[in-house]
Amino acid sequence: MKGGADTKTMERGLYISASGMNAQQWRLDAVSNNLANVDQTGYKRDEAVHKAFPEMLMRRQNDDGVYKLPFGSIDTSPVVGKLGMGVEQNEFFTVQTQGALKETTSPFDMALEDKGFLVVDTPDGERYTRNGSFVLGKEGYIETKDGFPLLGEKGPIQVKANNFIIDSRGQVWINEEFANDPSRLVSMDENQWKKTTLLDTLKVVNFEQPRYLAKQGNSQYKETENSGKATDLALNSRPKIRQGFVEAANVNPVTEMVQMIEINRAYENNQKMIQTHDSLMGKLINEAAAFR
Repeated sequence: MKGGADTKTMERGLYISASGMNAQQWRLDAVSNNLANVDQTGYKRDEAVHKAFPEMLMRRQNDDGVYKLPFGSIDTSPVVGKLGMGVEQNEFFTVQTQGALKETTSPFDMALEDKGFLVVDTPDGERYTRNGSFVLGKEGYIETKDGFPLLGEKGPIQVKANNFIIDSRGQVWINEEFANDPSRLVSMDENQWKKTTLLDTLKVVNFEQPRYLAKQGNSQYKETENSGKATDLALNSRPKIRQGFVEAANVNPVTEMVQMIEINRAYENNQKMIQTHDSLMGKLINEAAAFR
């Protein structure tokens, strides 16, 4: 019976170590994906979180520890420690922190300075992005590099190469005298303002829980049940929009490399624990068989 109990304990150790390896694999997948997209405009890093199963109290087996009282009895076997039961994957989410802004001087590039998402139209419906690197499409629409048009409140935005600027609230102004100089918007005189037309306003949205948005590739996201529905942001509550800038990935390569080393060490330790348990179990079985 004693040998059977020891065997069960070692089997438990195998499963505990295996759960640790599985958790580290999830973390390694997240870190690898972050490093692969460190130069992707608007990319948001992934984070894998795991939690421990409830621990078990270990009591000294050879002590009786049972005190009888007039109204029953209590077990006072001394607790000598705790036994961990392994870990499991708890959550895999996107960290929506602000990335650094990089100036490009291109009038088709734009960056958001706070929480929120631009909206693009795709064959699968509206998708949301922080990747503000756009180009002028063949039909004059502002598009992603994949050909998906950027949406304003009135629909896709059609402009010319040098006739528009976008102010800090996302309003798209048309004036043939702009000539790719956003500063002209605040320095125009009354006659120039008469030639200026408000074409549209960029559609900017946010979510109740943006960390649960599903990634679709190329820094595009799809709403999920946990993220909630997209909510349009009014002009006075939307993030500041910077034309001629893009948002870099919020990934610190040094931090990610340190995490990768940590994950590899933890994975190797769990692997060694499995090898040790396997060796001890084999020794126990062989010796028990020889003893009988």
